[in-house]
This record gives sequence, structure tokens and C-alpha cells, in this order.
Amino acid sequence: MSDRREILVLVITDVITISAGWTLYFMFRVKSGLFAVATEPDLWAPMAAVTVFWLLLFFIVGLYRPWYAASRFDELALLFKTVVVGSLILFFAVFIDDAGKPTGASSRLLIAVYWLDVLILVVSGRMVLRSIQRRMLIAGIGVHNTIIVGSSTRSRDLFGDVVKYPALGYNVVGFVGLDRRRAGSQYRGIPVMGGIDDLPRVIRKEDVREVLVALDSADHDRLLDIIGSCNGHRVSIKIMPDLYDIISGQARTNQIYGFPLIEITPQLMPPWEESTKRLIDVVASALVIVAGLPLWILISAVIKVESRGTVLYIQERVGKDGVPFNMIKFRSMRSDAELKGPQWANHRDPRVTRFGKILRQLHLDEVPQMINILKGDMSLIGPRPERPVFVQQLLKEIPLYQRRLKVRPGITGWAQVKHKYDETIDDVKKKVQYDLFYIENMSLRMDFKIMLNTAYHMLLGRGR
Repeated sequence: MSDRREILVLVITDVITISAGWTLYFMFRVKSGLFAVATEPDLWAPMAAVTVFWLLLFFIVGLYRPWYAASRFDELALLFKTVVVGSLILFFAVFIDDAGKPTGASSRLLIAVYWLDVLILVVSGRMVLRSIQRRMLIAGIGVHNTIIVGSSTRSRDLFGDVVKYPALGYNVVGFVGLDRRRAGSQYRGIPVMGGIDDLPRVIRKEDVREVLVALDSADHDRLLDIIGSCNGHRVSIKIMPDLYDIISGQARTNQIYGFPLIEITPQLMPPWEESTKRLIDVVASALVIVAGLPLWILISAVIKVESRGTVLYIQERVGKDGVPFNMIKFRSMRSDAELKGPQWANHRDPRVTRFGKILRQLHLDEVPQMINILKGDMSLIGPRPERPVFVQQLLKEIPLYQRRLKVRPGITGWAQVKHKYDETIDDVKKKVQYDLFYIENMSLRMDFKIMLNTAYHMLLGRGR
């Protein structure tokens, strides 16, 4: 089953159980005769509204991520906390208008009844669905193609553990060694498909979704090579736990059936933070465009009067997952700025117009990128997007540069408030370090810190 179908089935299951929970609660509150009801409320409209509320809440907290070899206990714990909070929110909204009614004891009872009602039904529905999924995985339905990378002995040990637990859903299609010496050989019918340099080809050819890493202590330095070979592919990387010391700070452990694996490419932000970040992007960009419209018209007129050329400058950049998009800016350079081809910008670039210098110092040349944010190409905060020609160059010269493409690029970022213009490849390498630090520490708190720093630089005219 694909991730989309799995999530769709999960949403349908939740809709059924949430609706059933509201129906039971309605029967208890309205039809039981235990509570005074002046006029009988409608069943269907509140049920629809409450169902939408729960679906949104479940989405925000991350209950609609694809379930794959996940801990059911962790899911139950998250469900418990979410239903508690959601029930309190609902009943705060319902009873906020009942201040003049004697609802003290009855309201507490109703809260408890509805909370227990929803919790039991939603948990039961999900556990039934998870049990079905587990049986399907054991039967080989919906498993993920998996390769094991590492030394011969460790890879075989890991393969033995995986075979013991088919409910993990790992369908091992091949081994990849540290080099090509054992390519073509087999172990228990599973072929050795090459060395680390062959990883990109193997991942594409076998449609691999999971990469399990099993390295000896002496081979720790090969981990970066493995990660680099997997970058740019939609795969999850997990390693045997004794390598935790070399990746501490960016790993988390998954343990099922007492079988631990360390995930070194975890989700960068919790789902609720990711959703909130996108909401802030959309609201803020729309406000900037609408509220500042007279100023944007004035800027456009000045650009047109000062120099020949278009008001807006549109340039292809590389976005999230390497997808190209057209980035929009107010033109701050002469129209013939790149007659000699793409060039690095610098702090005192002679191609910049007089008014363009002011725009850059105040970051106002970036304002049209609010359109890119509304379209979903960019975010307010993130690594600055680079041009395709420079991305190809940087991928060859900077290890793990590909990881920079795991997130939406931004108008401003940690590198912009901490470093100067990219005038040389060394400047870019330094900025990549700041960008990777941001990616590994992404949070709303970090974004607000960058916003404040950016505002400070704008007020001082320190455009970068």
C-alpha cells in the first residue's frame, strides 16, 4: 500500500470512529433524559464540525504520518495526549456561553464521558487497522525494498535480525559492500550489488525505500560517504546502534520487538511546527504584499526611471528536493549585468544601481519573493536558493551540500545573519556550515530568532 493510500485509509477510519463517538455522546447527553435540554440540537452539523476539528488536530500533531514499523505504544501515548487536549478545547468552546447556567458538575461529567468515548473508539479503530497492517507486512504485502550496506560480517548479522522480524516490513533486495570486491556474490540468495559508489544506481534500479547500515568500528569514516550517496533519494537511513557516538545530536532510536535501529535522517520538524511554519509563511507574505502595495508601486516606478530594463528580475533557482523554480526580485542591477555569464555577487558589486544598493541594504529587493512563498516554492526562513549552475559546482566541491535541498529555501536564513555575501567558494562553504546547522536545529524558536536578527540588520542597513 502506498503512503497516500495508507493515510487515506487511516483518515477514513478516524472519520468513522469520531462520528460514532459523537453519536454515542449525543445519545447520552440528549436522548438519555439525564440532562435538561430546552431544544433538541442538530446531530449532523455539529458532528461534521467536530470531525473536521479532530482531523486537523491529528494532522498537526503528526498522527497522519505514514505508519511503517512504528511503535504502537508511542502512537497510543500521542493519541491519549491529543484527545485530552482536544476534548478540553472543544468543551471550553461549547461551555463558554453557559456562564449563566448551573453546568458545573454536569459539564465535568460530560467532558469525562466524551473524552473516554472518543479515546476508546479512536484507539480501537487504529489498533484494528494496525493489526491488519502488521499481518499484511508479515505476508509480504506493503513491505519496503531495503538494502543493507556495510562490512560482510555485520551485514549478515543485521540480515539475520531482519529476517526474524518480518513485521518490520523490510524486504531486503540486496547487499552493498564498502567496495566492489564481493559484487556478484550472494548470501542466502540475496545478491551483493556493488560498493558504496554504486548506491545511487542500486537505489534507483531497485526502488529502495530503506537503507540499513552495518559498519565495523574501523569503518566509521565511511558513514559520511554512505549518507552522501543516499542524498537526493527518498530513502530512510538507519544504522546499527553501536555507531551512535559518531552521530550524536542528530539521531533517534526506533525499537520494535527489542530490535533497535538508529535513524540518522529523522523528520526535521515536528508536524505541528511544520504546519505552523507554513501558516506563518502564507499569512505574513499576504500581509506584506497587501499592506505595502503603495510602497511596492513607488519602488517599481523608481527602478523604471533610474535604469533601462524590467522592474522585476526573474531567475531560475533550485528549490526543495532539487526542483527548479523561478525566483522573483526587484531588479537591483543593470539590465546587462550578466552579459559575461553567471557571476558571484559581492558587497561592492559595480553592476548594482544606486537605487538597487538602497534596496539591498534594506532587503526590499527580496519583497517580490513573497509571491514565491504563497506558491510554496519558498519560505520566509531557510537556506538561500542557488542557481542550477552553481548548485552543480557546489555538489562536487562541498560534502553533504545535497542536504541543503531537504528544506524549502528562504528569503533569509541563519547564514544570511551570520555571514557576508558569497564572493568566493570559501564564503559559500562557510555559509553551508551555517545552513546545515539550521537544518539540524530547525524549530519555530530558531525561525523567530532569525527573523529578529534580520529585522536588526535591516534597521542598521546591513543588507547581505
